[in-house]
Amino acid sequence: MKFLVTLILAAVAGAMTGMAQAPLQIVTDDNPASVFGGATAQIRVTFANASGQDFDNLIRIRIFQAASATVVPVGDMTWKQLHVLSGQTVLESARLEFPAVKAKTKFLVRWLENTNRVIGTTEVEVYPTNLLAGQKPLLGEATMGVLDPNNELKPLLRQNGVKFVDLEQTALEDFSGSLAILGPFHSKSQLPENAASRCKMMATHGTAVLWLRPPDASRDRLLPSYLFVTASTNSIVVADAKLVENLQENPESQLRLVELCRQALHLEPATLNDLNNQ
Repeated sequence: MKFLVTLILAAVAGAMTGMAQAPLQIVTDDNPASVFGGATAQIRVTFANASGQDFDNLIRIRIFQAASATVVPVGDMTWKQLHVLSGQTVLESARLEFPAVKAKTKFLVRWLENTNRVIGTTEVEVYPTNLLAGQKPLLGEATMGVLDPNNELKPLLRQNGVKFVDLEQTALEDFSGSLAILGPFHSKSQLPENAASRCKMMATHGTAVLWLRPPDASRDRLLPSYLFVTASTNSIVVADAKLVENLQENPESQLRLVELCRQALHLEPATLNDLNNQ
């Protein structure tokens, strides 16, 4: 008898837990999405249905700009009919438009059932489109050279008004500017002949070099994502091209590129105190 009562209570508790569970929830990501303002961007979202019933309803999206103490609505739209089976987790994406901004700005994307029940919120960091203009103060009146075999970087530099010499039209040894960006390279077949020795020669002659090498396919050794090599008084930054992948649409890749250039021009060894700010 006592066992039967315990079993009944457990069943009731389980039923109440199931009733308390929301039929659909957002699986939040610790890292907010990063996109450019003034255009549409693809925002990924993961829905999880932990309830005991299938979810089938219309989803609405509301976009808010987050200020220091308030949120301002900037968009409201019907997205689509979403069907998620009980116990299922699905990855979806939505093309959303964010307004142009002058500095990094936080936005919130709120996902709602058609009944206006809030399913969850996705945080998005929106950036201005002129991030590569950050190259200008680094260079001053100096000249920058670019060897860009996949034509990923040159169009962006032109859009941001950054002047450069196309190193596909100039021998590396003949370039005498203050900074040379070599890459991004996606395969070893794209590398210039004797690339390492030519990078060293450029640095010896007074040019700081950022070499965006193709990822190392070998699993026999562990390599850092980027490293510094000094030649004479100048530095060569050798970085994995994956650090700046998808330059056209990824603000973080553009910010990394600017920072890697800054490091090449003004090598500043990291200290333990720097880690306190992370």
